Parts: sequence; structure tokens; C-alpha cells
Amino acid sequence: MMMVEQLIVSFIASAAFAVLFHVPRATLLQCGFVGMLGWLVYLLAVRIPMDPIAATLIASFLVTVTSQLLAKWYKTPIIVFSVSGIIPLVPGGLAYDAMRNVVENQYDAAVQLSAKAFLLSGAIAMGLVFSEVINHVIRKSRI
Repeated sequence: MMMVEQLIVSFIASAAFAVLFHVPRATLLQCGFVGMLGWLVYLLAVRIPMDPIAATLIASFLVTVTSQLLAKWYKTPIIVFSVSGIIPLVPGGLAYDAMRNVVENQYDAAVQLSAKAFLLSGAIAMGLVFSEVINHVIRKSRI
């Protein structure tokens, strides 16, 4: 049951961020779906068990691939779907905990949490870049 709740919350978070991002109203549900799909892949990968950084990389790659497909389908920019879809994967809570530990002079925990947040953020960026590169290679090979 907890997984269903997480998927619902990730859908709402992605769709709500899409509202803040001023995406076209017709794409709000799709933005929520992309975020929910990315979070589902992350949850399933972590349950395998897989390292959270690798799981984030795979999930962000899938978010971008899905965003590319929906962008073609709905004739909108990829960024409409990818930015709102990546939101559930962003390690904001982890970064907050790291900064809280700095303020509380617990530097050992702060460094560990900061390093993990940095690696997760890098995995998100790498997943986005890998998907874009593969997309460009496929498009160039068709010509």
C-alpha cells in the first residue's frame, strides 16, 4: 500500500510543479504521469536491491526518454515534461538534512549527506544527458 501512496504523491508533486512551471493545461496529466513513472522505476530498482545512485540514473534516463516521446506526440518542447517529471527524483530532503547538520555542527553527517545528494544530482544530470545523446545519435543515423 505504501508504494501506491508514493506513486500518487509523486504524480501530484510533478503535476503541481508543472502548474508552477506554467506548462500548457492539456499536458498537466502527462507531466504527472512522467514523474510518477520515474518514481516507480526508482522504487522498483531500489527494491531489487540496487544502489540508489544507479536507480536514479536509470529513472532519470527513462523520464527523459518518456519526455521525448510525449514531446513528439503533443508537439511541445521536451523541457515541459522532463523538468516536471524529474522533480520526484531530486534529493531536496537530503540536501536539507545536510545543511541542517552543518548548522548543528555535525560535520561528519553533513559531509556524508552532502556527498550523497551531490552524487544523486549528478546521476540525474547524467541520465538526462545520456538520453539526449542517444536520441541525437538515433536521429542522425536515420538521415
